[in-house]
Amino acid sequence: MSDWRLLHTMIRVGNLDRSIDFYTKLLGMKLLRRQDYPEGRFTLAFVGYGDEAEHTVIELTHNWDTASYELGGGFGHLALGVPDIYGACEKMAASGASITRPPGPMKHGKTVIAFVEDPDGYKIELIEKK
Repeated sequence: MSDWRLLHTMIRVGNLDRSIDFYTKLLGMKLLRRQDYPEGRFTLAFVGYGDEAEHTVIELTHNWDTASYELGGGFGHLALGVPDIYGACEKMAASGASITRPPGPMKHGKTVIAFVEDPDGYKIELIEKK
């Protein structure tokens, strides 16, 4: 299994355009592809920091007839490494993002982390990587 790798994390979103804006404009990802499936009444959009052949990405699934979802009890969070966590949180907060845990050292450690919520309430951990 050493040739296996994580391809993507899928989350269901209530408003696809709002979510794409969040992941691309605030987190700096690129919209890699987007496809409508009219027969199934859903759209898939993939966002990430690089080509899917070499990078793990996020699949945003929008079911056309569902406006919102209850957050799953088993889903924890996505984690992103950022070089300047304080600057990143300041920029996101100024754009209206919800910073649910301000940047600072994690409890019982020295790693600097923060948490932000995406428009559907999913938690994203930011980890400072200098």
